[in-house]
Amino acid sequence: MRIGMGYDVHKLVENRDLILGGVKIEYIKGLLGHSDADVLLHAIMDALLGASGLGDIGTHFPDTDEKYKGISSLKLLENVGILLKDNHFSISNIDSTIVAQKPKLLPYINTMRENIARTLKLEVNQINIKATTEEGLGFTGSGEGISSYAITLLERIEI
Repeated sequence: MRIGMGYDVHKLVENRDLILGGVKIEYIKGLLGHSDADVLLHAIMDALLGASGLGDIGTHFPDTDEKYKGISSLKLLENVGILLKDNHFSISNIDSTIVAQKPKLLPYINTMRENIARTLKLEVNQINIKATTEEGLGFTGSGEGISSYAITLLERIEI
């Protein structure tokens, strides 16, 4: 068994969609980034890549490559899933936390879990997503950005 941890953060700005877990969330700001800036999926991808020893998302999907500009992070996650399979890894579970003062994310979490499970060909019960605030403290608490943490457990598939 191999454990991986991921973290990502993006700044909230005007004139961008807020995408988390592949879900477009109605909000006055969105996350700034080269792709769709989905901090949840970026943290999950880094956890998966870290557990497998295959680097990080910057290695596989550099923000200097125009082909990733504006791309859906669900597509990137799908590519990570294929990479794991090609390297003989199976995902046991993913546990993640989104840190955001606003908006309230509870209404979107089940759809996020379904998106991730479908993309990685997993059962929904293998994916857990929590959301929390920082009680007004720090850059997430002041509404300047959103961050996310993820941890995963992989198993090596014997061939």
